[in-house]
Amino acid sequence: MRSVRALAQASARSRRDQFLVEGPQGVREAVRFAADQVRDVYLTAEAAARHPEIEDTARAAGLYVHPTAPEALSAMSEDAQGVLAVLQRRKVSVTAALAGEPRLVALLHQVRDPGNAGTVIRAADAAGADGCILSHGSVDVHNPKVVRSTVGSLFHLPTATGADLAETIATARAAGLQVLAADGAGSLDLDDVADSADSADSAVDTEATTAVTLARPTLWLFGNEAHGLGEAERDLADAVVRIPIHGHAESLNLAMAATICLYTSARAQRRAHR
Repeated sequence: MRSVRALAQASARSRRDQFLVEGPQGVREAVRFAADQVRDVYLTAEAAARHPEIEDTARAAGLYVHPTAPEALSAMSEDAQGVLAVLQRRKVSVTAALAGEPRLVALLHQVRDPGNAGTVIRAADAAGADGCILSHGSVDVHNPKVVRSTVGSLFHLPTATGADLAETIATARAAGLQVLAADGAGSLDLDDVADSADSADSAVDTEATTAVTLARPTLWLFGNEAHGLGEAERDLADAVVRIPIHGHAESLNLAMAATICLYTSARAQRRAHR
């Protein structure tokens, strides 16, 4: 029990190259989409009765399923809700995250809040993105809070970590992606760029906006929660785009902003390929 609980700590995850997945939704997606990484599944009798598909899928995949007393499982994790899994970590390279012909990718630069990072991965998955990349200096994607926040999306799309920002952007361009930085200092308004993609004769269809077409394959660059993107990071992008604030809110948090940008791009790409 102590060896499992220790995986909440970065040192244990690094030493053993394993991590925890807590809760029925995360474990359900792990056994469905990443069975080759799953080492052990722990279930209380109540959780097994409530979520029979987890045990059925795990056993069909030949995984180790351990019926576990509630007090024993609680000693391993306080957030498991009766369902817990131990997984082997898998290193995903930037090249793998950009493999094939990606159309939409999220790049997080020095994003340190676990909830934000996990929610962006979840939003990218929901928007139909092809991958996520976290730069060097970002939160550990296998931090239990990150894993919980993805609600299983971590197992749906390749997520690379520890990436060098400049090298990643160069690789993205080589893969045919334009690079858009999301930042309040942007010279382009997301609404205007989206409108120019919707209508060829739109009043906002200026040379500046048409140079950035959301229908194109795109890597969105998002910065640190507190400091955003510095000038050097913004200069690496093809354009810097701001999300307009129409009300009195001072700003949007990272996860909200990323969700808006990713869904706006996804919509433009769908319209272009109808």
